[in-house]
Amino acid sequence: MLSFIVFLPLLGALAIALLPRDEEGRARELAASVTLAVFLASLILFSLFDRSEGGFQFTEQFRWIRASEAGFDIHYFLGVDGLSVVMLILATFLFVLAVFVSWGIDVRPKEYFAWMLILETGVLGVFTSLDLVLFFLFWEVELVPMYMLISIWGTGRKVYSAMKFVLYTISGSALMLAGILILGFAAGTFNMVALAQMEITEALIPLPAVFFLIFAAFAIKLPVFPLHTWLPDAHTDAPTAVSVILAGILLKMGGYGMIRLCVSILPDVAHDYAVWLTAFAAVNVVYGAIVTMRQTDLKRLIAYSSISHMGYVLLGIFALGQVSMTGATLQMFTHGTITGLLFVMVGLVYDRAHTRDISVLSGLAPRMPVIATGFVIAGLASLGLPTMSGFVSELLVFLGSVKSYTIPTLFAVAGILLTAGYILWMLERVFFGPPNPRWADLVDATTWWERLPMVGLVASILAIGIYPATLVPVIEAGITPIVARLG
Repeated sequence: MLSFIVFLPLLGALAIALLPRDEEGRARELAASVTLAVFLASLILFSLFDRSEGGFQFTEQFRWIRASEAGFDIHYFLGVDGLSVVMLILATFLFVLAVFVSWGIDVRPKEYFAWMLILETGVLGVFTSLDLVLFFLFWEVELVPMYMLISIWGTGRKVYSAMKFVLYTISGSALMLAGILILGFAAGTFNMVALAQMEITEALIPLPAVFFLIFAAFAIKLPVFPLHTWLPDAHTDAPTAVSVILAGILLKMGGYGMIRLCVSILPDVAHDYAVWLTAFAAVNVVYGAIVTMRQTDLKRLIAYSSISHMGYVLLGIFALGQVSMTGATLQMFTHGTITGLLFVMVGLVYDRAHTRDISVLSGLAPRMPVIATGFVIAGLASLGLPTMSGFVSELLVFLGSVKSYTIPTLFAVAGILLTAGYILWMLERVFFGPPNPRWADLVDATTWWERLPMVGLVASILAIGIYPATLVPVIEAGITPIVARLG
């Protein structure tokens, strides 16, 4: 089932690439069919997942590369636990919505949707791989599709932003490759399940150096201050659907990697440096929020707010408690849906007004009430309003972190006040300020492909906010063995 989920998008991309040029309009229908099939398969997987077990399920394993003379073999090894199955649901859900957000793409649609599906295969492979080499391979797969999607279908300095994204990511990947090779040679295996059960005491270089080689790649992707500067440019110049995928899923690969590799495989090093990493998390939250308040571009505002909110993920992970890590994982899921909704709303506003400048956007709510409603719901969820999913995840992070790391947690809590400030200020200026005659002719979201992503994201935000038990027991099934290893 996992191989089907991971590689069906790749087969879909191949089918789209083989479409005749005079039938390239069918690419969007084919992409929608493939992403819906993958999403339904992931829901079936989620329903069959045994919450009472703490290990990996639905595993598929066979030897991929024979290297017995070197002391190890490389395996095609897939599996999911409570952590990865939740990320799988998030990814497959957002890719469905990204296809519908892209329904109006008329510039080279065949290539666009093919690259989107290749990107989905790379992302799903990261969340299901249980061999370090296979994990690294899927990690790298997303580089080329993201570069093409931003540089061809983006706006503004799109080539610059795409190249900056690639350079940052590939720099982190080089460090991660060195780290996992050292780790694999030291342990004699690249099997991530086996590595998480070993006590690795020595390697070619000190274990803290190995830890930070791997951590650097995930810190860039999350991103962690000061490795964050690629993110606002990439978000600002990417197409709307690509911004949804970037904020909703690709950033979460960083947090997932920290839990799966850094904490699970090198728990002693994670414990030794946790105080410094939680301090960086507090800086991330406050710095990101303060810089967000200075933004005049709607997309850059949401991009910098993502940096701030990823600080909660970093705090929850390296507080190293079951409640905090459960909250960090839930925060990755909820932030993916909330920020995805924010970027969808920005895209709808930009399609009509052809500007994202907050200083000239004013009084839009009477002209586009549906879009304004979606924006308000996303904003309130982002600032952590109770009954919405952002509140539940942040609360778990704070409850799990405050006892062990009080000062960083208090700084992170202060970030909520700053978030409320910039979200409400933005909503007031853009939607509820004095009507501007310049926008008298703007129209609301009227087509089904504009409203469907908004409805789906709002429904998920409210459902998790009201009944978080849908996800929390599943996440705990994956987090409990990791916390047990931490002792």
